[in-house]
Amino acid sequence: MIVVFLGPPGAGKGTQCKLIVDRYGLTHLSSGDILRRERKENTELGQKAQSYMDSGQLVPDDLIVAMMMKEIGSQSSGGYVLDGFPRTIGQAQELDKALVAAGKKVDVVLNLEVDDNKLETRITGRRSCGKCGTAYHVTFNPPKTEDQCDKGCGALTQRPDDTSEVVQQRIKTYHEQTSPLVEYYQQQGNVKNVNGNLDIQEVTKALYDVLDGVKTSA
Repeated sequence: MIVVFLGPPGAGKGTQCKLIVDRYGLTHLSSGDILRRERKENTELGQKAQSYMDSGQLVPDDLIVAMMMKEIGSQSSGGYVLDGFPRTIGQAQELDKALVAAGKKVDVVLNLEVDDNKLETRITGRRSCGKCGTAYHVTFNPPKTEDQCDKGCGALTQRPDDTSEVVQQRIKTYHEQTSPLVEYYQQQGNVKNVNGNLDIQEVTKALYDVLDGVKTSA
C-alpha cells in the first residue's frame, strides 16, 4: 500500500504517520526528516537545501524529487507513507511517472485538514530532545521540568524553522503551492479528507477507518 499524506505544517502528520506505519507495517518516508539528515551530515544536498528550509520556502523540485526518488528506489518491498512529498503538482507528476515505470501507483491520498489559526500554536510550541529524539509541546505535552528532557538528556531545543515568522511563511507557502495537490489527486479519485482539528485519538481512528477500507479493497 502506497499512501500520500497531505496537510499543512503542524497538522500532526508526523504523529499520525508513526501510528500508521506501526499498525500497517509500512515505511515512513518523511521529506523533512530526510532533508534535516542531509543538512546535519553537511551533504551537498543539505547545503543547497538549508537556505530554503530556514526561510520557510519549499526546496526546489529538482532537489527534492532526486532525493525522494532515491529513497523510494531503496525500498525493496512492502508499502510506505510519503510525508511531505509531493508538495507541488510538478513533484506529483514526477512521482506518478516513477511509480508507473515500476508497475505501482498511489493507493490513497490522506488529506489532513486543520484550521490555520490552530497551526501556529501547534508548531511554535514544539520542542525536542537532540539526544533521544523525544518530542514535547509546551502546551499540549510539556516536559516535567521546563525546557528539560524527562529522560535526563538535558536541554530541549526548538527547530529553527518553528519560529512564528517562519511558520507564517510556511503556511502561506503551503496554501499557494501544496493545496492544489488536493485537486490534482481528486481527479484521480483517491483523496480522503480527514478532520485534523479533532483530538489525536479521534483523528487516528478516522485515518484507520480509511486505510482499513483501502486494505480490504486492495
